[in-house]
Formats: sequence, C-alpha cells, structure tokens
Amino acid sequence: MKKLIAAAFLTLAAFGASAERADSLKQAVINFDSLDVDEVTQTRILTGNVVLTRGTLVLKSDRALVKETPEGYMSVTLTAAGGKLATFRQKRDGGPDLWVEGQAQRIEYDERAELVKLFSTAEVRELENGRMTNEIKGPFISYDNRKEVATVRNDASGASKIGGGRGTLIIAPRRTTPAAAAEGAKQ
Repeated sequence: MKKLIAAAFLTLAAFGASAERADSLKQAVINFDSLDVDEVTQTRILTGNVVLTRGTLVLKSDRALVKETPEGYMSVTLTAAGGKLATFRQKRDGGPDLWVEGQAQRIEYDERAELVKLFSTAEVRELENGRMTNEIKGPFISYDNRKEVATVRNDASGASKIGGGRGTLIIAPRRTTPAAAAEGAKQ
C-alpha cells in the first residue's frame, strides 16, 4: 500500500512537469470572434471560439481574460460557456512525443508564478507517443510548475470539504509485458 501511495504521489509531482520551456519566449497568437481592450490596465477580453497559441501551447475556450504585467508576463483565465469545457494542450520537454493536456469549466494560468489551476470538472492527462500514461480528475486541480507540485481537492473552490466530490488518479502501466513473462523469456 505504501508503494502505491508513493507511486501516486510521484506521479502527481510529475504531472505537467517540464512544459516546453521555449514556449514562454514565443509570441502569443489569439484568434477570437470579439475583443475588448483596456490599454491602461493591459486587459483584453476575448469572446467567441477563442484559441490562444504560443509555441506548442494551445488554449481554447468560449471566453478568455488576458492580462499582461509591465514586465511582460501574462495571466490568462479561460471560461467555458454552458456545458462546454475550456482546454489546453502543451508539449513537454524530455522527448519527441510527450504532451500534457487538460480541461475544466475554468482554467487560470499565471505565467510569472508558473501556476495553472483548473476549476470544476477538471482533468489533466499526460500522453507519450499518443498513449495516455497518467490522468487526474477532480473538482479542482492546481499545478505549480516551479515546485513540480500538484494539488487535487474535492471542491471547485480549491478546498477539501466534507461530503465534497471525489478525485480519480489513473496510472497506466509502464511495462509492456508482465514481469513474470519477461523473466521466463530470459531463461
């Protein structure tokens, strides 16, 4: 049991780790149906089939609030309309076909803090060569990329509450053959 808990904890720590670092130095291209800009507060409100692309990072939602600090850091809040989900997908460092993707009713991303939070119906998956290797589902998921720490809570507020929802962690097997069969093949 301790090994299973340790494996689950290590998997949580690895979730979203090593997002494509070069993406933060690329331009953001945003497609939308409607835009309102406030240059004084550096705030942009985009609505209607919003697609933000920055390197390998792709964010999609019905509405996006994009703010930029004087130093050039972005914070993005994606919101989905009735029954839909906001989504993201990004390549991970460490191999040619490693990806992380997720969805939720609301996604908040703070570039400066390297923190992403997913609220309500939150799911995050790691993919390797098109195959899901890990998946987390819960009412609230937060991932701190700097500390490589994930938090999953049973309430969309980010707190754990008595009687709240339940999360799910799926760890796909890394081995392709059972250990016993592999040992038998060696003999």
